[in-house]
Amino acid sequence: MSHPHPELGAPPALPSGTLRIVGLGGLGEIGRNMTVFEYQGRLLIVDCGVLFPEPDQPGVDLILPDFTSLDGRLDDIEAMVLTHAHEDHIGAVPYLLRRRDNIPLVGSRLTLALIRSKLTEHRITPAAVEVAEGGHQSFGPFDLEFFAVNHSIPDALAVAITTPAGVVLHTGDFKMDQLPLDGRLTDLGGFARRGAEGVDLLMSDSTNAEVPGIVTSERAISPVLNEIFASTQQRIIVACFASHVHRVQQVLDAAAAHRRRVAFVGRSMVRNMGVARDLGYLRVPSVRGGLLVDPRDAEGMPPGEVVLVCTGSQGEPMSALSRMAARDHPIRIAEGDTVILASSLIPGNESAVYRVINELTRWGARVVHKGNALVHVSGHAPAGELLYVLNQVKPRNFMPVHGEWRHLRAHAQLAELTGVPHGNVVIAEDGVVVDLAQGQAKVVGKVPCGYVYVDGLSVGEVTESSLKDRRILGEEGFLSVVIVVDSTSGKLVAGPEIHARGSGIDESALSEVRPKIEEALARAAADGINDAHQLGQLVRRTVGRWVNDSYRRRPMIIPVVIEV
Repeated sequence: MSHPHPELGAPPALPSGTLRIVGLGGLGEIGRNMTVFEYQGRLLIVDCGVLFPEPDQPGVDLILPDFTSLDGRLDDIEAMVLTHAHEDHIGAVPYLLRRRDNIPLVGSRLTLALIRSKLTEHRITPAAVEVAEGGHQSFGPFDLEFFAVNHSIPDALAVAITTPAGVVLHTGDFKMDQLPLDGRLTDLGGFARRGAEGVDLLMSDSTNAEVPGIVTSERAISPVLNEIFASTQQRIIVACFASHVHRVQQVLDAAAAHRRRVAFVGRSMVRNMGVARDLGYLRVPSVRGGLLVDPRDAEGMPPGEVVLVCTGSQGEPMSALSRMAARDHPIRIAEGDTVILASSLIPGNESAVYRVINELTRWGARVVHKGNALVHVSGHAPAGELLYVLNQVKPRNFMPVHGEWRHLRAHAQLAELTGVPHGNVVIAEDGVVVDLAQGQAKVVGKVPCGYVYVDGLSVGEVTESSLKDRRILGEEGFLSVVIVVDSTSGKLVAGPEIHARGSGIDESALSEVRPKIEEALARAAADGINDAHQLGQLVRRTVGRWVNDSYRRRPMIIPVVIEV
């Protein structure tokens, strides 16, 4: 089994007849999915998504793939294939198109419609190539065939990439729901056909590789929703992903059956459902007076006649549901409201979600979630379905994608159980370079692949060092120390003036450290030290030692040295 090593260096020049594969995201993490394929100097990209920040990344809005390895090579990109329209697969597209705005975007009808809507906000008009399951399309040396896959958003696709070096089948995100709401099944026959023709490398979704069995059908949620609607007298608020058309469809159907009106709350929810409705992927049941209403009109309606569908199922601070829970939204949570969190917990979001649940409960709402009712089923294939695909495709080599380390390793073990040789299973992390040649995939090096942080309008300007400073400021506070020194002798002329913020240190206690600073500066002057930087470092060490000894804290210490 091939796996990354810290000592990996830059990859060699691409040999003739070799297909190079570089994952720039989604390997060892849930999100930021992006894979670059290279053959004869030409590039094909599959997906370009974002990762959402952890609590220890304060101020960060989004995390992008690192495009450094594409510097100077943007004109070599033949196309960018988007398997489906989830943010972890399309969220970074606008940031790559800022560098070259005419890269052809290849995707299904709904996927392209949603990415167009997103790009409008960035004032970018994409070059789009619409494809469908069963279709073929060629871009440079890459011949592509597309397959229908079932997922938690309509119109998802898998793609087979054929070059003279071999065939790669990339499943994208998928599951094998046998009773999907739209009747669109994962094309297992197509997978088996390509497997019989020969697949040199299978790259497959690993998110649920640790979960045994097969997926529960999306249809199983409808009876649960109907039961909740029938037993609820007050307002119902459903929070789910703004792209989960099938989940919203079931909410609309339940609302119509129980004579409730529905209002979409949140910009992304309104935008995405509008696109899905216009294209026919979302069917709004016909009721007298119309099922959909404006949120402002819904506020004036009897609570028992209203359903609000909003974003915020992951506890995102600025989402509609989080703002409702914090009483920072025009819609006020009231005693007797029922809130349904119709989604799974993305790893890392647990604390934020439970905080929102507690706040909603505090205001008297009943909160229904995956932990106490069947209001969500996963969009990803569990181990039983992953084994089925492996047995159908029979790949010569296997590379698990889209998962944290535990998911990748679990999926790799499944591949070996189905007969993929140990030496043909490649576990790679972001930036690791894999070459496919003569039926063998192997790790050959690594390219730069760090986190690129989006903070407001800045992209890539926030560094790990500045994040460390933010964490210290948030957890320990800071002390500023202002001193005035003689530029010639280095002797203290005025100060020290000390201010503390967020450090938990009482202002009156700061008098204890002033003599220590004065003594340290006097010794430095006696030793002939008059450099402002050196004096600043001396002040930082002196104050830091005192704070640590007295309070066992490590605040940020900012010395300001003024020379006169």
